[in-house]
Amino acid sequence: MAKAALRTRSKKKQEELVPAYPIQYWSHSSLMAFLRNPLAWYKRYVAKIYDTPGNPSSIVGRAAHLALQHFYGGIDKEGAINMGLEYLREVPEFEINFGAAKSKKARKARREKMERDYLQAVGFYLEQAPKHNVLGVEVRAMAQVDGIPIPIKAISDLVVISKVDKNCVDVVDHKFVAAFSKDKAEKTLFMMQALFNYYTVKQQYGKEVRRFIVYECKVSKNADGAPQMRRYVIDFGKRSAEFKVFHRLLRDATEELLHKRRYLPNPSDMFEGENSFDIYRLGLLDD
Repeated sequence: MAKAALRTRSKKKQEELVPAYPIQYWSHSSLMAFLRNPLAWYKRYVAKIYDTPGNPSSIVGRAAHLALQHFYGGIDKEGAINMGLEYLREVPEFEINFGAAKSKKARKARREKMERDYLQAVGFYLEQAPKHNVLGVEVRAMAQVDGIPIPIKAISDLVVISKVDKNCVDVVDHKFVAAFSKDKAEKTLFMMQALFNYYTVKQQYGKEVRRFIVYECKVSKNADGAPQMRRYVIDFGKRSAEFKVFHRLLRDATEELLHKRRYLPNPSDMFEGENSFDIYRLGLLDD
């Protein structure tokens, strides 16, 4: 009995020495939210309150992603398009940020535009859909990164056999946008997302991840007839400097989680500034 009690006290002491982090893992979206708007991050990823409506373009993007998930999963084009359209029509009104469209008529018109945008965007993509030797669709995986106490998590749209090295895999990501990214493959957000996918896919498949490929599909039709799709490639073999920055940022953000702090709003955040300020003003998440 004395030995058992001693073991219990020893185990409890060890547990007390392990830092208590407010989250179980980092994801690309949670890290970016933490850097952009700490109070909105706390609400979603710590308090786990998911009541912020999505803007119409983000919901159209989700529907388009769902269509491509089914298309690359083996469903024909028409069936895949219908799956995304069904999802779009079933999104309840309270989950959509209609902005200035307050009346029932205005909201109906906005939803009709969302459907048109969706059908046009998916149509552009599937007109000349890139071909891949697909290993996984909507791959959810976690990984432990050396030196980081909590794991990371990512969802990869597609994991495919790399066309530049058959012994490696590539990660493919789809984005439906209003305008093409001016920085192309050098965009910091792309690089950060790519590294989350690199570690999680490498651990999940036990293969080296060679590239992160982004397909941007512009929702509105180009008046000059220019292509609606752009392809950006991040070759991990040429990104050693970015790996170092990623490790440092992840380490510093994780250490920051242990500091007792007040989570303040960022009113200038174009997506959640007003919501985070309302939460702060009303003291809804105060301890």
